[in-house]
Amino acid sequence: MLLKGSYTALITPFKNGEVDFDGLIKLINYQLANNIDGLLVLGTTGETPTLTQEEQIEIIKVSKKTINGKVPLMVGTGAYSTYKTIENTRIAKELGADIALIVTPYYNKPTDEGLYRHFLEVSSNVDIPIVVYNIQSRTGKNIDTPVLKRIAQLKNIIGVKEASGNINQMMDVIQSIVSSKPDFSVMCGDDALTLPLISVGGLGVISVVSNIVPQRVVKMVNSALNGDFNLARKIHYEILPLIKGIFIETNPIPIKTAMNMLGMPSGEVRLPLCEMQEYNRNKLKSILDSMNLFEIKEVI
Repeated sequence: MLLKGSYTALITPFKNGEVDFDGLIKLINYQLANNIDGLLVLGTTGETPTLTQEEQIEIIKVSKKTINGKVPLMVGTGAYSTYKTIENTRIAKELGADIALIVTPYYNKPTDEGLYRHFLEVSSNVDIPIVVYNIQSRTGKNIDTPVLKRIAQLKNIIGVKEASGNINQMMDVIQSIVSSKPDFSVMCGDDALTLPLISVGGLGVISVVSNIVPQRVVKMVNSALNGDFNLARKIHYEILPLIKGIFIETNPIPIKTAMNMLGMPSGEVRLPLCEMQEYNRNKLKSILDSMNLFEIKEVI
């Protein structure tokens, strides 16, 4: 499959300390109504490290049932243990996941060879399309382009979510990998870099900001992919203040705070994350005000 377009990295809504499954269904339906191309659950934005295995399984089940085949369901299955990653990926596939998003093993910081062997083992043991997730700021390990080029040749590897923040590296990936493997997708993992990446050959975004404004993200990405960069640029600058605002503290604290302000299902974050600092809350509210999101009811 060719990974392309706009995917939302969904938050996990909570209520009174429990996963708010009714809220999750509302959020998914909101995304579908706004023509999102795919949905990711159990990613960084979904606070996966704080979820029990039972909660993770139920989130996949509820998401799969709600989506009902309308768009692909991507599930984050990565861990710092190769065995655990294989187990998570196998469970996700059995529950109906269409794509697995697998982050660089974190904390133990493998060598380049260990990193390659990690993805080799997963791709050899679970027959599901796999997207590699490169985010050095969280894992402590960057996937350098020569290593990713080796990984890209493995069975089932269909693309990379690039959140290195390094546009030069993203261009190197496109130039050295996509040129020889045209069906390998480079998806942006930094909302602010979505448009720049598409302009040099990226195929879309796995987005945080689209939790709130999916229709604008979809329109920006589709416009850029179709060559209408004037419209794409206009939308990019319209939503840029919100993109900046949702990253002034650790994701997903600001995006969930903003969603709560707008009356969307969201709820609290789980420890070790905590509520937003008051100063930053005020800055975020000012951004939402300036974009008229309270007035135009663009959200649920």
